Amino acid sequence: MTSPAASVPASAPTSAPAWRWGVLGVAWLGLLLTFVDRLLWGNVAVTVGHALALPMAALGVFVTAFYIGYVLANALGGIAGDRLGPRALLALSLLPLGLATAAFGFTTSAAWGLAFQALMGLAAGLAYSNCVKLVMSWFPRSERGRAMGLLTTATSLGVVVCNATVPTLMAVYTWQGVYWLFGAITFVVGLMVWALLGRPAPFAPPARPGSSWAETRALLANRNLLVLAAAGFGAMWATWGFTFWANALMIRGYHLTSLQAGGIVSLFGLGAVLSKPLVGLLSDALGGNRKKPLVILCFLGLAVALTVFGQLDSLGAFRIAAPFLGVFAFVYTPLMAALVGEAAGIGRSAAATGLTNAVWQLGSVIVPSVIGVLYQATASFTVAFAALAVGPLLAALCMLAARETRG
Repeated sequence: MTSPAASVPASAPTSAPAWRWGVLGVAWLGLLLTFVDRLLWGNVAVTVGHALALPMAALGVFVTAFYIGYVLANALGGIAGDRLGPRALLALSLLPLGLATAAFGFTTSAAWGLAFQALMGLAAGLAYSNCVKLVMSWFPRSERGRAMGLLTTATSLGVVVCNATVPTLMAVYTWQGVYWLFGAITFVVGLMVWALLGRPAPFAPPARPGSSWAETRALLANRNLLVLAAAGFGAMWATWGFTFWANALMIRGYHLTSLQAGGIVSLFGLGAVLSKPLVGLLSDALGGNRKKPLVILCFLGLAVALTVFGQLDSLGAFRIAAPFLGVFAFVYTPLMAALVGEAAGIGRSAAATGLTNAVWQLGSVIVPSVIGVLYQATASFTVAFAALAVGPLLAALCMLAARETRG
């Protein structure tokens, strides 16, 4: 198996061009739209559920449908990105995602809604691994912490954008109009990706002969990647379980309005946006080889924060706690992204990211339905959040077996 160091070409430049920040900006915008589109459902679920006469537990099935497609696309999209280039795969993600998102606005039945959500997941799942590949290919190791920190603010800013805008937009355009609007924006950004990301990347290794399947088997045999995959599963269980259920649980459990619940989740996302670049800078300042202990602390903090949040019962308390929960719920993501890319090497970073993220997102596939069933059976806000806190506790235990490599 090719060593991580061997994946960097001997002629690699000692510095990267200024355009790397432009590449990061375009990738960030594309990643942001994939998360905004997936998170729209969290704001419209109760409204659409009433319109389609769906029980509470069934609302989580729509999220599960999205993530079934998303997991499949992650597993294949990273491998394709290493072969065809991240530019092509990111455009191939955003263009059909825009169409599928707009099409969901025409949903009139649960069956069609589930089908469109699965298509949205298939398209969106191509984006993340190829955005990571762009960062690995354009930024030297000494800058990857801050670059990953900035890139992954897109995931948490998506939470802010959705919860700050969608409740108001729904009052003006209805939930269907919201999906049509964001579908159109996503399609336009897909065209931008294709037009602006055509330059060669300075740190991308030359193409190597060999089969994709052989390289995939080598990645699947990488013990460190398996450990990171297991840890990410537990982390995503908590992060996206909260993100998709927080609005509905606060509305149903404590009779908050959609605007109040959306404001709380916006504060949750804002905490994450502010913390990610800072943890990236801290990682770089520590030399780029101290990510593991930082990740473990983040996971333990997330478990505690979820447990505390589940004990709260007032609007004021939710508003105070939400930003702190947001910090722990997302701050580990740039560190985990860099750990995966470095464990595989730049040449296989998209495939490794796609495969590990596919495992991570299995947590996102399972948790919406589990929390929905738990809440419907117990009507307990506390029980739902205790179930979410189990994920990061297991993730912290997995990380004890992880090791940092020089990719």
